[in-house]
Amino acid sequence: MIAPLTKLVSLRFGSLKLRIAVLYAGLFAVVLTAIVVIAGNTLSHFGEASATRDLAANARVFDELLELRAQQMDRSADVLAHDFGFREAVATRNGPTIDSALDSLKSRSRADAAFVIGIDGNMLASGDTRIRSARALWSALDAGKTHGMIRLDGKLALAAAAPIQAPDLMGWLVIAQPMDRAELGRLKQLAAIDVSAEVVPREQLPKWLRSGNDGQIIERGDAERNLYQISAIPALEGDLSPRLVLRHSLSRSLAGYDRLEAALALLALAAIALVIALSWRVARTVTEPLRKLDEATGAIGEGREVEIKVESSDEIGRLASSFKRMVSAIEERERRIIHVGLHDGLTNLPNRKLFVEQLDRALARLSEGERLMVVYVDLDDFKVINDTLGHPAGDMLLRQVATHLREGLRNADVARLGGDEFAVLIKDIGSAESLAATAEKLLECFTRPIVIDGQQIPCSASLGIAIAPGDGTHGTTLMKHADLALYRAKSEGKATYQFFEPKLDEEARLRRQTELDLRRALHEGGFELHFQPLYSLVEDRLKGFEALVRWNHPERGLVNPVDFIPLAEETGLIIPLGEWILREACWQASQWPEELSVAINISPKQFASGNLAQTILQALSHSGLAPGRLELEITESIFIANVEKTLSTLHGLRDLGVRIALDDFGTGYSSLSYLRSFPFDKVKIDRSFVQDLTTEGNAHAVIRAITTLADALGMETLAEGVEDAGQLEVLRREGCRYIQGFLYSHPLNVSEVGILIDSNGMQRVTRPA
Repeated sequence: MIAPLTKLVSLRFGSLKLRIAVLYAGLFAVVLTAIVVIAGNTLSHFGEASATRDLAANARVFDELLELRAQQMDRSADVLAHDFGFREAVATRNGPTIDSALDSLKSRSRADAAFVIGIDGNMLASGDTRIRSARALWSALDAGKTHGMIRLDGKLALAAAAPIQAPDLMGWLVIAQPMDRAELGRLKQLAAIDVSAEVVPREQLPKWLRSGNDGQIIERGDAERNLYQISAIPALEGDLSPRLVLRHSLSRSLAGYDRLEAALALLALAAIALVIALSWRVARTVTEPLRKLDEATGAIGEGREVEIKVESSDEIGRLASSFKRMVSAIEERERRIIHVGLHDGLTNLPNRKLFVEQLDRALARLSEGERLMVVYVDLDDFKVINDTLGHPAGDMLLRQVATHLREGLRNADVARLGGDEFAVLIKDIGSAESLAATAEKLLECFTRPIVIDGQQIPCSASLGIAIAPGDGTHGTTLMKHADLALYRAKSEGKATYQFFEPKLDEEARLRRQTELDLRRALHEGGFELHFQPLYSLVEDRLKGFEALVRWNHPERGLVNPVDFIPLAEETGLIIPLGEWILREACWQASQWPEELSVAINISPKQFASGNLAQTILQALSHSGLAPGRLELEITESIFIANVEKTLSTLHGLRDLGVRIALDDFGTGYSSLSYLRSFPFDKVKIDRSFVQDLTTEGNAHAVIRAITTLADALGMETLAEGVEDAGQLEVLRREGCRYIQGFLYSHPLNVSEVGILIDSNGMQRVTRPA
């Protein structure tokens, strides 16, 4: 086969047209002939190998299906085994109740048999089910097995068991399904190939099949070739060795390959004839236009102008036309690609990539005694504008800000890094120039009025500033330091700037380490709850507790919540932390007397997560706590983004039966309007008003106004931070119903809560862990 191909390639032709025709037809014929010969010799071997692989794969599928069926039966049994009424019936040996439950279980799980084996190894209830030995099953179950094959009414059956505990082990619930022809037929329908399956004891297999290893594929047959595979199946009876036997007809599988081989040969002959006929025409049509395009390509490579004439409308003609348009447009396209790759599409400012290049070039040219300033700019409250006026208005705001920066800083390089973040590079700053004056000039760019759809929009920005060479001589370092300074500026308020200081780097490292420690603490259970008592002035007794999270760091000790709660809010970790607090607080409260409630703070991010109601339902369901004993404390900041959605969520939570309290009342601007919008159950008076009760200010009047308003609206009032008897007497006189603070008790751990409850003469609830 190689020699004719070599001679064909080595031939010399007078024209490209003849060469293409001969080579095209000859190579196609040689290759196709080789393919047909090789395919004819290997097709049957491939068919055998494919059938073997298919049978092995289907054996694994059958094993997995049996395992899945066992798991399904196991789950069904486990549900009934955990049912309180069923466990009570087993404990009292209530036969009718057990039989009724077993009948229902068989109907739900598509099982033919269900029975109960007691802890003593005897059958407690079985209906009409007959097994060979309950004692043998008891031994397997006691050894930890949960499913496997058993003999059921003289036949092999798949069984699954679940322990019955209350809380000690009382016995096992067993369900079984015979592996008869009907059950195996359902499994067979899921097989990719035609197989027959049966489950038999190993000792009943033919000797030639029994001599093989589990998983080994054996070929057997004379007139018809068959493939067999046996697989071991787990058993719940020690002397039982069940085997799954699969049989696949190899003869029928190979019949299709024989027909394919014949069709392939005929197709090859027809293809060779057709190629010979068409090769000449193809060669004649292709060569001339290709020659012209080849000449044009060479000319373009040399930088010369090329004029290509299009003389046909077929593929070659269209190729020539496309080639002509490509040549004329390539330079413009390159310019556009470069511009798009280096500029922001919305503002047409340089993007981050171009800004980094500009910064690196400026640093390379920085002379002795010169300075340059890198400024990170972040617009204040941009998200509020997007949420209230819409994204088109936000885009228009960004474009106007970009215009103001270009016009106000004509000698600076301005870039948009993404979102509402900009960057400014100011070069050639002399040693005598005031850096603060330059920063103030930057802030003035945001004092110019911005009008969108006829409405003037307030705009301010926070600036983070790094100076080269003092804060770094590399672009990456300067941008990192400017970003750290911006973070500090945003934390200090709006419309301000912050220069980089070395301590910011250490603070960022500590913040990052704290975030990693927070994640580890969430994963390893490093948090605990303390509870501050809530005291009723009207009833003069303990009424509940507020749950407060505490983090006992393994190295830093007790971490103040002020140091990790804002970071958890910023990183989104407050959501899983808040879910844990809900679950843990509800569980602890379920141990208290029923007249005591638990209050939990809900963060704005947790409130907006979308699954708060589901988390609350799960916590209540798992703990058994009555919804009316759970109180959710929210602040008015949750109303900022979307008041209608917030009110809808609050009403949904109220429908669950939980109580809603407005925390830190009086510290915001819209508290009264929120009281009108939603009927809160409780209003918490901020500790700042309580502390002012000891001064000569107007705190008495404020407390009186809040309690009077709350009473008129049917809401309770609670004062936070009560620390001395004088404050208590004023609050009692002004009609405040509840207090919390160090005067009554500091936050208590779980054991201290129990002691306080006992000292108040209340009966705690004992629940299983």
